[in-house]
Amino acid sequence: ADLSVEECCDKGVEWANTNRICASLPLISESKECSMTQVQCCRSQLEKQSCSDGVEFATVREECDSHVAKNSTCEAEYFKTCCYCCLLGKAAQVQGQSCEPNPKIGYQCGIVFRTCCGKGEEGIDLSISDYAPKKEPVEISKEELDQEDPYLHDGCRGGGPCSQQCRDTGSSYVCSCFVGYQLQPDGITCEDINECITGTHNCGIGQTCVNTLGSFRCQRDTSCGTGYELTDDSRCKDIDECETGTHNCPPDFICQNTPGSFRCRPKLQCMSGFIQDALGNCIDINECLSTNMPCPAGQICINTDGSFTCQRISPSCGRGYHLNEDGTRCVDVDECSSSSQPCGEGHVCINAPGNYRCECKAGYTFDVISRTCIDINECRRYPGRLCAHKCENTPGSYYCTCTMGFKLSADGRSCEDLNECESNPCSQECANVYGSYQCYCRRGFQLSDVDGISCEDIDECALPTGGHICSFRCINIPGSFQCTCPSTGYKLAPNARNCQGNNPCECTYRKKYLTILQNTKYLVFSLYMNLFLVSLSVRLEKTDTIRCVKSCRPNDVSCLLDPVHTISHTVISLPTFREFTRPEEIIFLRAITPTYPANQADIIFDITEGNLRDSFDIIKRYMDGMTVGVVRQVRPIIGPFHAILKLEMNYVMGGVVSHRNIVNVHIFVSEYWF
Repeated sequence: ADLSVEECCDKGVEWANTNRICASLPLISESKECSMTQVQCCRSQLEKQSCSDGVEFATVREECDSHVAKNSTCEAEYFKTCCYCCLLGKAAQVQGQSCEPNPKIGYQCGIVFRTCCGKGEEGIDLSISDYAPKKEPVEISKEELDQEDPYLHDGCRGGGPCSQQCRDTGSSYVCSCFVGYQLQPDGITCEDINECITGTHNCGIGQTCVNTLGSFRCQRDTSCGTGYELTDDSRCKDIDECETGTHNCPPDFICQNTPGSFRCRPKLQCMSGFIQDALGNCIDINECLSTNMPCPAGQICINTDGSFTCQRISPSCGRGYHLNEDGTRCVDVDECSSSSQPCGEGHVCINAPGNYRCECKAGYTFDVISRTCIDINECRRYPGRLCAHKCENTPGSYYCTCTMGFKLSADGRSCEDLNECESNPCSQECANVYGSYQCYCRRGFQLSDVDGISCEDIDECALPTGGHICSFRCINIPGSFQCTCPSTGYKLAPNARNCQGNNPCECTYRKKYLTILQNTKYLVFSLYMNLFLVSLSVRLEKTDTIRCVKSCRPNDVSCLLDPVHTISHTVISLPTFREFTRPEEIIFLRAITPTYPANQADIIFDITEGNLRDSFDIIKRYMDGMTVGVVRQVRPIIGPFHAILKLEMNYVMGGVVSHRNIVNVHIFVSEYWF
């Protein structure tokens, strides 16, 4: 009758307790499951006994190295492992450390660690082996025990009530199980999980799942097949038919074992170029039928008895091919590599097997009339789309240039303003404007009417107001003037303009205030009783030009549609003209003219703001192939005077302003008078 798994396991445990060995375990059933259960339970019981002996030895001897194992079996290893783990637990107890072990030492070692740490010698219920001496028990009072063991009230001390793992929560404890076990409804004991029933095993096809304590194993349930036999550990082992004598080779053949079978090899060996059949006869090998082609290219293979020969073939090459250096095969003729250039200028020769073709180079197109490649004039084909200013065609390509006052950008197409002031074209001061520059002079000088670059000294003594500058005599010096007095009886007053007698009481008179606006700051001269006082002195030597260029964000339609492209700010200083005889040209705005007249835009210059008393006007003029807006002063201005002229350059195409540049000019006019 079939025995249950529990009965088979009980027999294995009983045998281990009686004989303390499982090698000669008698099997009580022919069932494989019962046999495996009986062996596993016997080994498990031996492991428990060996571990218990190791804990007992560590408790009594307090060391493990003096134990001499009878053999090197697994039971001896379990003895030493449990002995060492118990010593670790006892050391933790003596040092006042926690009885919870490091999880890395393993589950079994952790249980022994907690047992020896928590219960101590008096709490370990183990039978001492015959060779271990007994120790006299030492009584410890409850107060001493509480002081020496801070984990006395740990609910999981010594493993606690849990059968496997315990975790103290302070007020209570929580039990858990090892892998392969599940906690029972009582919350304390653990029961083995039968992976074979729950379907959590990974046994493949042809294998049977056998449950074990805490795990499972897979056992082969089909035969190994012909030429193999099943071993005790359920593995297939090859049968050596030659060694067992189960082969059927004739006397003239030698048996050679192979995995799962055997071969009969004849004792007589054939020469090279022959192969033996099943009867041991030598048959010629036709090398010409092999796939590795024994003869080189250009030769034919001829089979012979035991060998072969190669015969050369003389091929005939067609047009566009010729024989290689060995004369064995035809190779393509590269017509494009010859120096004759079969395609001609402007073409690209492309070789093909047995032929070639001609294509036009980049920048050329094929003319069907002349049957040649002609240059593409990109500047005429794509007017105004390749270059910002001017496009110059070249054979097969093109390049971009810029008009005067601009330089080519890094992309080779756009043009950006050239700061001419960096090369110091003016004799004194320079103000850069979009597409050009403006020279101006320091105080006491005026711009030359000849070249518009040089600065000429202003003879303040010769001006219509020169007679009012000095009380006696005016002497002109470069950029300024000096006043002098008669050589006898007078000296120059502190204001450097008037003359006073050597007796300071001779000349006592009062003059009025003068306020001059210059560079948004004030110069105030006060004259009282021949005393000249300068409260604040500011001199405008040079100016800066600020230019803003439009840069739209992506998808900003309003910005893209706005015709305003640039806004510039510059400053100039002008003298006062008492006697104005003709208009004075003070500002020159140079505009860009498109390359092709067909697309030429009408350029309109205008003063939109700041023209007080109509003192300025603007006219359009053509100079050096460019359209120039000239700002003129048409009325005299008596300083101090400050005006901000807003100038516009509008590019009009089809009656619509497509491009607009705005220039804000800060004009300062000043003069000293008394």
